[in-house]
Amino acid sequence: MLVFLYESKIDHMVAPLERVKVGVVKCGNIGTAPLLELLLDELADREDIQVQGITTGAKMISEGVEDALTKIFEFNPNFLIFISPNPAVQGPKRAREILSEKNLPTVFISDAPGKRLKEEFEKQGFGYIIITGDPLIGARREFLDPTEMAIFNANIIKVLAITGVYKLVFQEIDKVIHQYRKGLTPKLPALVIDTNKIRDHSDFKNPYAKAKAMAAYELTKRIAEINVRACFIEKEKEKYIPLVACAHEIAQVAARLAEEAREIEKFNDSLVRRPHAKDGTPKVKEKLLLPPILDEDAYRRWLETL
Repeated sequence: MLVFLYESKIDHMVAPLERVKVGVVKCGNIGTAPLLELLLDELADREDIQVQGITTGAKMISEGVEDALTKIFEFNPNFLIFISPNPAVQGPKRAREILSEKNLPTVFISDAPGKRLKEEFEKQGFGYIIITGDPLIGARREFLDPTEMAIFNANIIKVLAITGVYKLVFQEIDKVIHQYRKGLTPKLPALVIDTNKIRDHSDFKNPYAKAKAMAAYELTKRIAEINVRACFIEKEKEKYIPLVACAHEIAQVAARLAEEAREIEKFNDSLVRRPHAKDGTPKVKEKLLLPPILDEDAYRRWLETL
């Protein structure tokens, strides 16, 4: 029935693709960036996609973006994912200029400052996924060293993974891939992931687990507010050093809350897992010892956007 419904809604046909080429450009870093490609192919056996990524490293300057885009264009992707902090700064801004001229379908993934560019993204024909709880790090030299940087990112990654943010991200990208494979002109995402999205679209069955996950995500948004003040407003080290330390302590608490939410679901044997099949088909399971089955809800959500 799902296949019939899907075929009945197909229009705007282009040539179907057996394998979709996905380009990923990382400019600087947010908590969603380190694992992005792996979210699409967690078992490294998908046969429906070929993914290639390139990074500008920690810096977000125009020259690095130009070089990265030149290299990713050689891969000739069907569509591109560009992920960065604050897309208003020079590197991502230069990327938008180049990609607008290139006319390559592109999804921008960004943190909360990206909300200010929603209209610009839409005007230029770009898709976007804005993650309000992917916070700025406490980037003050007196505080941040490589170890502290790694611990902060580990805590944020844990929150984003457990609360369901990563699930929302890979499902949106999978939807684009699926449209290419069916020969459709892709409809790019336009999504802001706030706490309401965690409430309405997370997989938590236990209401207390969901509440803990929402609390964890709310804390990550507060981290961003504190670090913006510490990094860009306060000028005296006696003020900004305690603030960045405070924000990183909150990140640790948020990760702990998220872990508690996941443990509640484990205890009830209601933890939802969503692996990909080799052909990219979304699978789902709720009981640890049962095999994954077709995720029919994911297909229905895809149909609603066509």
